[in-house]
Amino acid sequence: MPPRFDFSITETDGAARRGTIAMLRGEIRTPAFMPVGTAATVKAMKPQDVRASGADIILGNTYHLMLRPGAERVARLGGLHQFMGWERPILTDSGGYQVMSLSELRKLDEQGVRFKSHLDGSSHLLTPELSMEVQRLLGADIVMAFDECTPFPASRDEAARSMERSMRWAQRSRDGFDAGGDHAVAAALFGIQQGAMDEDLRRASAEALTSIGFDGYAVGGLAVGEGQAEMFRVLDFAVAMLPANRPRYLMGVGKPDDIVGAVERGIDMFDCVLPTRSGRTGQAFTSDGPINIKNARFAEDKGPLDSACGCPVCSGWSRAYIHHLVKSGEILGAMLMTEHNLAFYQILMAGLRDAIAHGRLTAFAQAFRSRYSGGR
Repeated sequence: MPPRFDFSITETDGAARRGTIAMLRGEIRTPAFMPVGTAATVKAMKPQDVRASGADIILGNTYHLMLRPGAERVARLGGLHQFMGWERPILTDSGGYQVMSLSELRKLDEQGVRFKSHLDGSSHLLTPELSMEVQRLLGADIVMAFDECTPFPASRDEAARSMERSMRWAQRSRDGFDAGGDHAVAAALFGIQQGAMDEDLRRASAEALTSIGFDGYAVGGLAVGEGQAEMFRVLDFAVAMLPANRPRYLMGVGKPDDIVGAVERGIDMFDCVLPTRSGRTGQAFTSDGPINIKNARFAEDKGPLDSACGCPVCSGWSRAYIHHLVKSGEILGAMLMTEHNLAFYQILMAGLRDAIAHGRLTAFAQAFRSRYSGGR
């Protein structure tokens, strides 16, 4: 029988690692990019096409799913995997980031976050214990601890209070997860490092998390407006504070060049809405940098979205046709753009894994950055 959760590192290149997470529902090749399936769907994609792009795992959103259709309903219908037709691993976020972002609609205290639904204005209280219960009902394979995403910018005192609360919530998440019966035996729980941009706070957070003990560790509180240079500065010290024998997950990242730089710094897992959201709004990621397919210069371009990409979209349709679809508001335009963008991200991850395996990550990263930034 496959293990509940096992992480093995097969090769390293500098700080970068190539490995495998083995779980009951399948293996996850790392470094891994997780497409975001906010409301039990990766928008504009069928599950089999998400898998065909190379994805081993997807992400679901606790906040959105608890409000609609409701975690209890999903559980009655067989759990999230059966509900959406995705039988491989699913990671669910805790809901913390979404409720923190509501600002005018929420109130934070030690117990949790009181908020009003963006759907109908109904009042809710999301606590670490309820977050664990919702994720249990959804049937997530990887469960995220409930945390407070520290706003940016924040003073050191604000960042410290926020981090310390998150660490108390991390212990409550651990206790709530462990009380989850069979789900706790089958699933994994990840803790989330906080501490804003401060090295000492990040270290204190990492020490608190490792003393509690988690299956994996996420770096939270980045990609919140600080810019790539500052994010990389924080990763330069934050990643090494987390246990080397556990997966390291950078939440909410990001752009292709963000991912390459984070892999160089030892990150194993990523998620971001960019490839799907950009696909629906007309931006395609290519080896020569992102392009806006709505631009008039593509109206008679017979070439593929990306000449270096072998995905079904690039093999089957021209920039001119996709330009027409997107400009016309045709649903197929969003579908094809999203399919290509997800394939681009997964091709990038495969390239990173191969480069690490052969000890040539630096050359791969330099070549990628040179072409990707040079095409803008």
